[in-house]
Amino acid sequence: MIQTKGRASIVYENPPRIIASASIVGTKEGEGPLGHLFDCIEKDPKFGKNTWEEAESELQLRTARKAMEKAGLSEEQVRYLFAGDLLAQGIATSYGIMELQIPLFGLYGACSTCGESLGLASMAVNAGYAECAMALTSSHFASAEKEFRFPLEYAGQRPLSTTWTVTGSGAFVLAAADSAMAKNAHVCITGITTGKIVDYGVKDSMHMGAAMAPAAADTIYQHLTDFGRTVEDYDQIITGDLGSIGQKILKDLMLEKGVDLGNVHDDCGILIFDAETQDTHAGGSGCGCAASTLSAYILPKLQRGEWKRVLLVPTGALLSKVSFNEGQSIPGIAHGVVLEMV
Repeated sequence: MIQTKGRASIVYENPPRIIASASIVGTKEGEGPLGHLFDCIEKDPKFGKNTWEEAESELQLRTARKAMEKAGLSEEQVRYLFAGDLLAQGIATSYGIMELQIPLFGLYGACSTCGESLGLASMAVNAGYAECAMALTSSHFASAEKEFRFPLEYAGQRPLSTTWTVTGSGAFVLAAADSAMAKNAHVCITGITTGKIVDYGVKDSMHMGAAMAPAAADTIYQHLTDFGRTVEDYDQIITGDLGSIGQKILKDLMLEKGVDLGNVHDDCGILIFDAETQDTHAGGSGCGCAASTLSAYILPKLQRGEWKRVLLVPTGALLSKVSFNEGQSIPGIAHGVVLEMV
């Protein structure tokens, strides 16, 4: 069977199963609408470490171990690890999971890394290169602010267009459909659509929703075209972290393409925080936003049969300190992952 579809998509003949997942978040996320769904809420923002970067590494390590514990697997049974974070040179990942000694593909897709890691892990499992693989990503509010904006000690004011970087991590253990590991799995990845870089010239690092929304629109439209589907073929189309402003931009861009997302669309950055009671302005963002929401909220709904098919589209803003300080615009990218109930 030919598994490639259209310009940028793959459909799996034997869809890889998600056999376990885990989510660990900080206190602010635990106080939000999904707080009761996460595996663990850590009260110490430094996770017992000395720096924010070390804290994020510890966060990622704990989440990976939690996912393996839930899957009943040891590190030796995981063939490959696909993981990344927001920090320069991926230091939260490299220092965090070093002691696991699992062969690693280090990734950077900004806040789309959850989609990128799931896509690549599912490709490896489907192709027979790994019976079992893990997709993992994280973000931390304080380490991200220090990396991309201002250290917390600066006490800078945040404009209303800003999203709040989620302190959280999500880990997903994938296994081949015919593996004994997958016999009790209830969710599979039936296809992916890989996004391309889209740049609408946005230069405001405090307005990530505007930078990422065009990439989300491009990937969703490409996915529907490649698969020959409509919005109605999905129970939900959920983006990663556009927030409330980015969601409005996305819907307008899709209408220009002749696609009405209507009430089918939701966004992890909107779901994870309460806009009325939590001071997060436009919503949540960060690699951990889509990852922790997927593990705690989306997968359980598929497992229970409340939803049959979901298109998850984690979104990323591809900026760095260097590009921003040199006056470059902020390109975006988004990756689509089709999740279905087994």
